[in-house]
Amino acid sequence: MSLKPVVALVGRPNVGKSTLFNRLTRSRAALVADYSGLTRDRHYGEGRVGDKPFIVVDTGGFEPVAKTGILHQMARQTKQAIAEADVVIFLVDARAGLNAHDHDIGRLLRKLGQRAVLCVNKAEGMAHGSAIAEFHELGLGQPYAISAAHGDGIADLIEHALEGLGQEPEPEDYDADDVEPSAEAIKSDFFEPVEVVDHRIKLAIVGRPNVGKSTLINTLLGEERVIAFDMPGTTRDAIEIEFDRGGKKYTLIDTAGLRKRGKVFEAIEKFSVIKTLQAIEASNVVLLMIDAQQEVSDQDAHIAGFILETGRALVVAINKWDGLDSEQRERIQREFDRKLRFLSFARQHTISALRGQGVNAVLKSVNLAHAAAFTKLSTPRLTRELQAAVEQQPPPRRGIFRPKMRYAHQGGQNPPLIIVHGNALDAISDSYRRYLEGRFRDAFELAGTPLRIEFKSSFNPYADNN
Repeated sequence: MSLKPVVALVGRPNVGKSTLFNRLTRSRAALVADYSGLTRDRHYGEGRVGDKPFIVVDTGGFEPVAKTGILHQMARQTKQAIAEADVVIFLVDARAGLNAHDHDIGRLLRKLGQRAVLCVNKAEGMAHGSAIAEFHELGLGQPYAISAAHGDGIADLIEHALEGLGQEPEPEDYDADDVEPSAEAIKSDFFEPVEVVDHRIKLAIVGRPNVGKSTLINTLLGEERVIAFDMPGTTRDAIEIEFDRGGKKYTLIDTAGLRKRGKVFEAIEKFSVIKTLQAIEASNVVLLMIDAQQEVSDQDAHIAGFILETGRALVVAINKWDGLDSEQRERIQREFDRKLRFLSFARQHTISALRGQGVNAVLKSVNLAHAAAFTKLSTPRLTRELQAAVEQQPPPRRGIFRPKMRYAHQGGQNPPLIIVHGNALDAISDSYRRYLEGRFRDAFELAGTPLRIEFKSSFNPYADNN
């Protein structure tokens, strides 16, 4: 699977970075990373131009020469974003013109040798030549004139920025022919056996700093009869570690502080959101680690939300459990249930990575979550489960019509996608969708993986003749 390139937006304050960020991510909600001890946030989102998806990072106003205070903290985060990016889009203001801060940023980008595209924003209504003329002296190549507010020139800008990054198109989910099965097939007691794709389980271990990720990896690799070797990672500053255990093949994706020398800036938060996003997208199963000796944070919830959005199978491990008394254990469990209740589909374990307690159970749940994510669901059995669910609890009427569900088939894996066909299905409520999800999850033992349901209504050729 090809990893999405990372595009960082940098520039001095008020040049339109956030406007361009919102334009690139469209209506998709950005993942916000809240760093303890830092005074400004970086925003992460996903964009797509044509068939090219990418991750975009919005940074605060950048003043590289700032030595103290808020501006210094913001500058450190921006430098980190530059180091992690595949390409930097450097925004300047066509109406305010070139100033000393722009020169400072340009010198830093040239010194770092990072690939940069110069973007002249707020150029709407201006002659192209006059808008970009003075910015040539920054020495960063041909400037691109755009208007982030109006959308002018943005497609060309991103096409140029992503050029040569080797993005491979992602395979589309399989969608069966939209042909209703025969009554004999639906009524038949025969259904295809459940099959699981046989490949290495790519397991991303993610969580906040010092939660115990590296300790868990060392514990896993230190078991008897474990074969482990290092393999160059698919991202430039992470590694993958392969090992076999109990007849299963795994690839651990470790994101804990594995940056190239020269890419680390002193006193910058060790946790890298970019590496976490890439590890999640490159994995089959994600192991989300929570520190039992700290409160469940908004950052934990943001990571969990991104896992859910990407549809990856999930196992939760609450680490350092052995160091808590009964009252503390009850408190952390209440915190988890309150802040991460949307992860109810995932198996949860309390472990001690240092002592190896609960680690075997975690691996068992990883195997089950992987199997659930790649399960093949037969059309006859799906349809029987659908009909049983409707018989027990029909969907509510909307007006004089009641939605009629006729049959269901599988539309994809990882996560499992179930497509339900029928009439007037646009009237199905979210609560009834959740009811069907629970029925399918129980019937096919799909614990550990998100489950998605799509509704497709048949076309009524007489609808416009009323």
